[in-house]
Amino acid sequence: MGAAFLASWPWDNLGFYKYVLYAPLVGKAVASRAWEAGSPDRWILLLLLLVALRALTYQLWTSFSNMLFATRRRRVVRRGVDFHQIDREWDWDNFLILHALMAAAALYALPALRRLPLWDARGLAVALLAHAAAVEPLFYAAHRALHASGRLYARYHALHHASAVPQPFTAGLATPLEHVVLGALAALPLAAAAAAGCASVGLAFAYVLAFDCLRAMGHCNVEVFPGELFQAVPVLRYIMATPTYHAIHHTKRDANFCLFMPLFDLLGGTLDHHSWEMQKQTSAGVDEVPDFVFLAHVVDVMQSLHVPFVLRTFASTPFSVQLFLLPMWPFAFLVMLAMWGWSKTFVISCYSLRGRLHQIWAVPRYGFQYFLPFAKDGINKQIELAILRADKMGVKVLSLAALNKNEALNGGGTLFVNKHPDLRVRVVHGNTLTAAVILNEIPAGMAEVFLTGATSKLGRAIALYLCRKRVRVMMMTLSSERFQKIQKEAPPESQQYLVQVTKYRSAQHCRTWIVGKWLSPREQRWAPPGTHFHQFVVPPIIGLRRDCTYGKLAAMRLPKDVEGLGACEYSLERGVAHACHAGGIVHFLEGYKHHEVGAIDVDRIDVVWEAALRHGLRPA
Repeated sequence: MGAAFLASWPWDNLGFYKYVLYAPLVGKAVASRAWEAGSPDRWILLLLLLVALRALTYQLWTSFSNMLFATRRRRVVRRGVDFHQIDREWDWDNFLILHALMAAAALYALPALRRLPLWDARGLAVALLAHAAAVEPLFYAAHRALHASGRLYARYHALHHASAVPQPFTAGLATPLEHVVLGALAALPLAAAAAAGCASVGLAFAYVLAFDCLRAMGHCNVEVFPGELFQAVPVLRYIMATPTYHAIHHTKRDANFCLFMPLFDLLGGTLDHHSWEMQKQTSAGVDEVPDFVFLAHVVDVMQSLHVPFVLRTFASTPFSVQLFLLPMWPFAFLVMLAMWGWSKTFVISCYSLRGRLHQIWAVPRYGFQYFLPFAKDGINKQIELAILRADKMGVKVLSLAALNKNEALNGGGTLFVNKHPDLRVRVVHGNTLTAAVILNEIPAGMAEVFLTGATSKLGRAIALYLCRKRVRVMMMTLSSERFQKIQKEAPPESQQYLVQVTKYRSAQHCRTWIVGKWLSPREQRWAPPGTHFHQFVVPPIIGLRRDCTYGKLAAMRLPKDVEGLGACEYSLERGVAHACHAGGIVHFLEGYKHHEVGAIDVDRIDVVWEAALRHGLRPA
């Protein structure tokens, strides 16, 4: 059986190069200097501008939809958008190309439309009347027909309903045939205004952008209308479809077929009468209490753009600096300054594991700020407020990310536990699992390792663990006092395996380096060819040696039953979390009642590792 007519996009195989389809319009605009007032092809520039504004409309609504710190209480479908949905909607803007080509063809066929005035107020009244009298009922009939026929639904409309969580980009997820029909319907009011002699450029922009704005709003999955509005003016219920109203259609599929006006569902007998009660409840806000919170922080200005409410698709891929980010840098820098002044922890992502809600919160502090002496108290205050907020909400475990548990900052979290001994939320630095991941990367039978950052929290635990296994550990430290203190913690029969070194040249014959302190290019030169650099330093060292290999920061792949995860954690792959994040998850899943702060309990490294594997986490 052949493919259904117009069920797939002709340029599917072009990928990013599909935007070449705009090239004829762009080329014609440049060749004819369309930006000049007297240019006969000025309409091309206006058409391209309209396409750009349409794309911006959907992007802004998508950003709003994913601002969980502002919208999480009013979400209709309370699930996260996962990677499968993001990939399915990756080419959501295909319809913009199609509609641009349709509009260009119409304007070439009807030259009179290229010479419309900028504005004619009469056209707005004609367009609104044509929309209510023609577009709404025709859309309702076509939409209902797609659902009524199993064959049509399977071939065309099932794709749109494949997205479990409505998003503004979901509005663009449809087959070419559906968008041809939608584009033709949207052109009807403009054609009516042209026939009445009152069409204008302003009307085209106003109607099309309003059409897009309402479609994006209906799919945004955040209730934007106060429930009291429909109680005060009941007739509005049948004039304006709300995000709740449309979300019901995505979950039930046999009700609420209208475009923007529920009046036609009422007339057609397909109105879900629970819509308004559900809308009232959603608009009032529904509190969600996560069981687990990972308290992250921003790395730098560029990485701050790697969040779902900036560019959803970019956030769903491992972070790397891209050219398209450069124009956004000044704005991101201003936001950084504003966040520094605002200083309020915010929710950036959420997912579900074993049916329990997990959230990622972020402290509005950037990496470099953690190393400013005068910022220490302010950062600790923000972390403390986040912990107290989680405790008040009923969160069970809060895990601290990298710099939020810095030893010099707060003693690996001990500051907060000692200050608030009655905390119900368990505060976890997750470094026990981080140590376990690093140690399990080291090949069995290794006789000697070189360790930098040897007297840090992780360095100490790694050294003590390895010396028990009779592995010689060269601990790079200038402090004999700190070295001797760690050495005395080792069993008497194992102390001989801990050796203090003060120069990198001491490791010139050791091919296993465990890096907990940043290495300069000169320091890396002491490693012999074939060395592998295991790392727990933030930020990771730069891999400069071609004759050596470099490990990534300790991380684990999350269990397969994670739901709603749609953002990558910094530069890690999809579904992979930093080991400290994963360590907090294990703490929660195991139901441990203790805080995991301060020094790492070496005896628990194997216990936590085995628990992680038992719960389905795997080394990344």
